[in-house]
Amino acid sequence: MVNALWGSVRPLTATLAAIGIVTDDMPESVRFYRTLGLEVPDPDGDHHDVVLPGGLRLMWDTTKLIREIDPEWKKPVGQGIALAFECVDAADVDTVFGRLAEAGFRAKKEPWDAFWGQRYAQVYDPDGYAVDLFAPL
Repeated sequence: MVNALWGSVRPLTATLAAIGIVTDDMPESVRFYRTLGLEVPDPDGDHHDVVLPGGLRLMWDTTKLIREIDPEWKKPVGQGIALAFECVDAADVDTVFGRLAEAGFRAKKEPWDAFWGQRYAQVYDPDGYAVDLFAPL
């Protein structure tokens, strides 16, 4: 397909390459995601990122940095987008949930067998974002 704006043959699609998290406490947010099992180096500064095994980049920006970029930025209310982490199996949902609870992170909903055929749980990250854990039953 010819892209009229660029005058060349280019796909008119975009590839999801990164997910960003705005955080009030960078080290604590990184600790949460490490506890989930992600390999994340120590943060240094107001922006931090890591490339995940599938190639997707997970990024953190401090609230301070976001407000420098966009002075009108406001923390969202509610849960517009959710992160969901697939566990090895149903028992692993309980294990990961327990590990997060032992590390002092707050539960939203303890593990349960969902009607759609998955073991499911929800926890809050340090900034109050709900993070889902799931695996097939």
